[in-house]
Amino acid sequence: MKIIILGAGRIGESVAATLVSEQNDITVIDQNGPRLRELESRFELRGVVGNGIEPALLEEAGARDTDMLIACAAQDETNLVACKIAQQVFNIPTRIARVRSEAFAGDSPLLSREGFAVDRVIRPEESLTRYIVRLIDYPEALQVHEFAGGMASLVSVRAVAGAPLVGCHVDELGVHAPAEGTRIVALYRRQEDGPDRFIPAAHRSVIEPGDEVFVLAARKNLRTALAALHRRDANTPRTVQRATIAGGGRVGLRLAQQLHEVFPGLQIKLIERDPERCVLLAAQLPSSVMVLQGDATDEELMGDESVGETDFFLALTSDDEDNIMGALLAKRMGARRVLALINRRSYADLIHGTQIDIALTPSQTLLGELLAFVRRGDVQVVHSLRRGVAEAMEIVARGDARTSRVVGRRVADIKLPKEAHFGLILRGLPDPDAAHDAQAARAEADEPPEPEVIVPHAGTVIEHGDHVVIFMPRKRLVREVEKLFRVAPTFF
Repeated sequence: MKIIILGAGRIGESVAATLVSEQNDITVIDQNGPRLRELESRFELRGVVGNGIEPALLEEAGARDTDMLIACAAQDETNLVACKIAQQVFNIPTRIARVRSEAFAGDSPLLSREGFAVDRVIRPEESLTRYIVRLIDYPEALQVHEFAGGMASLVSVRAVAGAPLVGCHVDELGVHAPAEGTRIVALYRRQEDGPDRFIPAAHRSVIEPGDEVFVLAARKNLRTALAALHRRDANTPRTVQRATIAGGGRVGLRLAQQLHEVFPGLQIKLIERDPERCVLLAAQLPSSVMVLQGDATDEELMGDESVGETDFFLALTSDDEDNIMGALLAKRMGARRVLALINRRSYADLIHGTQIDIALTPSQTLLGELLAFVRRGDVQVVHSLRRGVAEAMEIVARGDARTSRVVGRRVADIKLPKEAHFGLILRGLPDPDAAHDAQAARAEADEPPEPEVIVPHAGTVIEHGDHVVIFMPRKRLVREVEKLFRVAPTFF
């Protein structure tokens, strides 16, 4: 696929790195020439220096035969105008814009074909805070990724010695947690002198303390599955009662607002260094949110504010070093869970395995939204995992036994790439591509069955319209999976 990326900032770089690794033809436009030369030296892409809203420059970048424009420059105005020019002048089929302003909601007529012609809006701060809220809702989890609008989730959790499932075989899941609608899809084991080792979730694989365990589960089973792997007393519910946010920028402010709405009883403290910003935060946040002026790397301040007693400490400033130091300090003081926002991917790799529970890279939270547009076939959701090494994908099975390699076939007979893993099947979901009138007629004639979450076994037959969740420990397997699900005019 030929893709133009407007903007060579951190998000543009991360998106370019991911798409280049999947053999896409990438051109990056930015006014910073040295920055483009740096990207060209690191990745197989082309850099074009200039203003991305100039038709002549887009022409030079190859817009005439481009499949997709991803506009992620610093300014909303630049991204919106670029999408309009891409549609009106060059007829680029897919146009995605990064937009921060709340004025451009997803259903705004300004984004329609007659407006700025944006097919998809990506909002970094919104995606990030929505993801953090899920982590606070499931405090044992290291990652929480949703499929089918939250009907099922993929979570990763650190196995704790003494928890019911730790020391057991993977196939003993049903003894300690609901086996129906729940499946362990991968284990990652820490090595003393190297990266974590991937262990396929075979039936007789043993879960050891310290393993990062990836579990796919229906929403109703999620808490039980997490408890079976992370808590010695699985019957005692674990909730976050106190949260401390370091950093009152866009992300910190939005997160404090969302946490107040979603968890009414949650005690929230927000620490911000800038006195003027503190005044603004205090005016915009509910009175129950305590705004403190100070430095989250100041041990005396952290002690005075009892950060060691907080359930979740979130370092969300714009400075990676401050976030790392603040999170480490909070953990040393006794905070139960700490999260550090890390913009530099190299930093996120360095702190892996330290006392920081979660290192969150903003660009990684956006990649899944973008990758769903790049993937071939009817891909609904993509989640980039393990710092971009692994991936989980929700893809819809289409066709019949004559046109598909999967529909009408048993799981045991489907030649899934080695190491790729069938996770769950989501059956009975509404088909957004079906005609509305046809669906309404069927609904009147016969009440449609409730959607169900199925753990596929060897004899499970894939049906047309099934949403299949597949876990891939190596991203290079993606193309093979996409090819497997592709519908042909005739299979034979």
